[in-house]
Amino acid sequence: MNWHDSVVLVTGGTGSFGKKFTEVLLREHRPKKLIIFSRDELKQHEMRQHYPETPDSPLRFFIGDVRDRGRLERAFQGVDIVIHAAALKQVPACEYNPFEAIQTNIIGAKNIIDAAIDQKVKRVVALSTDKAVNPVNLYGATKLCAEKLFIQGNAYAAGSETRLSCVRYGNVVGSRGSVIPLFQKQRKNGKITVTDARMTRFWITLEQGVQSVIKATEQMHGGEIFVPKIPSMKITDLAKAIAPACKVETIGIRPGEKLHEVLISEDEARNTSELDDMFVIKPMHPFWDELRWNKGNNLPDGFRYGSDNNTQWLMGTELKRMAGEAE
Repeated sequence: MNWHDSVVLVTGGTGSFGKKFTEVLLREHRPKKLIIFSRDELKQHEMRQHYPETPDSPLRFFIGDVRDRGRLERAFQGVDIVIHAAALKQVPACEYNPFEAIQTNIIGAKNIIDAAIDQKVKRVVALSTDKAVNPVNLYGATKLCAEKLFIQGNAYAAGSETRLSCVRYGNVVGSRGSVIPLFQKQRKNGKITVTDARMTRFWITLEQGVQSVIKATEQMHGGEIFVPKIPSMKITDLAKAIAPACKVETIGIRPGEKLHEVLISEDEARNTSELDDMFVIKPMHPFWDELRWNKGNNLPDGFRYGSDNNTQWLMGTELKRMAGEAE
């Protein structure tokens, strides 16, 4: 595929991922057209100020909600690639507003798939999360459902050019609602709070997340879940990196929170290929042609890719650097 000849649309285009994706795609690939699809007119206005509308600009802005299939149908006309980043992702908000989370994260995913097939979009990549693996909160459960919809959506697309895949990764450094901004705010008072000192998390920068999605879009055949290899960090090490002089108070695990996250479960590992920089979870459905994806090596029995048994760890200088970049 050639980004330069493609019309690209990103849902949730004014969010943390969408803005970084726009920056990277314009800098490195310069698509024919890049459509920012989101429901917030103020954020679109602010983004326009950063990217002046010149005659040769490939950027377009489209107000709409993934809950509105008709609006998606209109937005997807003439589009070659859709990156689906729109979601309700705050765990407490999803717990308290479950109907809203389902409307956006599940029904919205269905609308994306239907509109993409009907409008003959060639490639669709949806963003997912480690919280979709063995979910214990509603946010994770909705993203698990969305993954299932996108992977099995390839069966609905049979006979058309549309292909759908997912990229699944962990916590994003400095994204809205992440722990780094919270620690930075608490640092001013001399005390920061952690829910459990044993807690570990996968950690990825926005730049790495965007590059993973771009690579997956280029390599996908349809039906894969791409999982980049990323480091883990201990919550206590992060606290020391951001606020070394502060007192740390343990307040207990919140509802819907895990001690450790998992990016590939033992059951998924049986159908996963390992490459140098990522894993590829292959679908187990009849539409899959094994010859389409023959790269990589099989994983050993009992393999589990968890934030607690990772071989890559962030600590010391590197953790301080990443935390500093998010400030």
